[in-house]
Amino acid sequence: MSFEANMPSNASFASGIRDFPNFDLPTEDVAVHAEMYKWARDIFPICRSLTGDGVRETLSYLRSIVPGIVLHEVPTGTRCFDWEIPQEWNIRDAFLLGPDGEKIVDFKNSNLHVVGYSLPVDVTLSLDELQQHLYSSEDQPDAIPYVTSYYKPRWGFCLPHRVRQQLKPGLYHARIDASLTDGALTYADFVLKGRTSEEILLSTYVCHPSMANNEVSGPVVLAALARWLSSLPERRYTYRFVLVPETLGAIAYLSKNIRKMKAQTRAGFMVTCVGDDRTYSFLPSRLGNTLADRAARQILKESQPEYREYSFLDRGSDERQYCAPGVDLPVVSIMRSKYGTYPEYHTSLDDLSMISAQGLGGSYEIYRQLLTLIEHNSCYRVTTLCEPRLGIRNLYPDLQRKEISDDVVPILNLLAFADGDRDLIGLCEITNVPFKQAISLLRALHREGLVERVPE
Repeated sequence: MSFEANMPSNASFASGIRDFPNFDLPTEDVAVHAEMYKWARDIFPICRSLTGDGVRETLSYLRSIVPGIVLHEVPTGTRCFDWEIPQEWNIRDAFLLGPDGEKIVDFKNSNLHVVGYSLPVDVTLSLDELQQHLYSSEDQPDAIPYVTSYYKPRWGFCLPHRVRQQLKPGLYHARIDASLTDGALTYADFVLKGRTSEEILLSTYVCHPSMANNEVSGPVVLAALARWLSSLPERRYTYRFVLVPETLGAIAYLSKNIRKMKAQTRAGFMVTCVGDDRTYSFLPSRLGNTLADRAARQILKESQPEYREYSFLDRGSDERQYCAPGVDLPVVSIMRSKYGTYPEYHTSLDDLSMISAQGLGGSYEIYRQLLTLIEHNSCYRVTTLCEPRLGIRNLYPDLQRKEISDDVVPILNLLAFADGDRDLIGLCEITNVPFKQAISLLRALHREGLVERVPE
């Protein structure tokens, strides 16, 4: 079939004019940046784990920001693919007293002091007996390491290695006031309807105790994005926000929603480690060239050209589940300092000084640009044969000179490649026109009847 045969009629074009996305380009919102840091401060002290009241408290707080968030409970013993929901763990207090009665470890000072999912214990034991229940890091002698034992019964304390080295022989009193009972794993989601049933997934986790970049940065940025998207008059896509305990929570969520998510998810993003201001990082999907991959690379190339790209071999969060063979969701992650790459990771050094309003705000703005690009991403096609007359539409200078105006070159290049097969991201890639400029120019060309969006 010839290109001319594919030209739209005037009637079809007139109806197509209304199809250009009613989704404005976002401007930086510094007030929201400061709000996110306040939210992070508020939820930082909560003792979260794989299950328990700390997860519920965190999700309830986030629901006060995004009222559409719905909490769900998966009972102990529920089978989720190859996994089973364990007993629910809650902790009220813990301490370790030395031979002279001094408090060596106090849960009230840091919830990282107790090994996650520790059995309840109230014993007196010698230093030699105690040592097998102590965890510290020689490489970071002043930090409390983060240690868990979800699936093997044990108890223990975490403490700075420098403190551990100074422990004296004698009897120690170890008490952990915790419970392991049949209960539930708690997660939350929020589905924000768009014009279509096609979905964009935004997922984060709520299962670590007091750590800032690795834990609370993701939920607060996701909450801000949910509130922003909810405020818009129109959205092309439906947005699915998921807040789960990492790994098992994502597995449980997929076990209940996989059919719909496989059918409807067009792009997905793991929102994690988004609070510091050191760098930007990108982890691709397993497939590597999905809409999510292409959009993320385009935004980072334009706004943060020094970003670091990792391989899917470097995965470490819930993209492991979303991108697993048979699940195959197009999920990537844009981070600041990637988990496992910064020295404070999984220690008490990942405190509120590790993140900032500016760091959170940078991630928030990157994700807003990313979602704006995806909302506008379609294939575009010219409606005339040969180059159109731009001058009569005030899109070309009326004075001919040797040089072509820099304002005109992007328009001509977009028109040259708008063949109906190349989408907005592809147009930006081949013409080197930034996505915001490309959207503005395509909107102007669309208004003048010179390009149309190709139906998917």
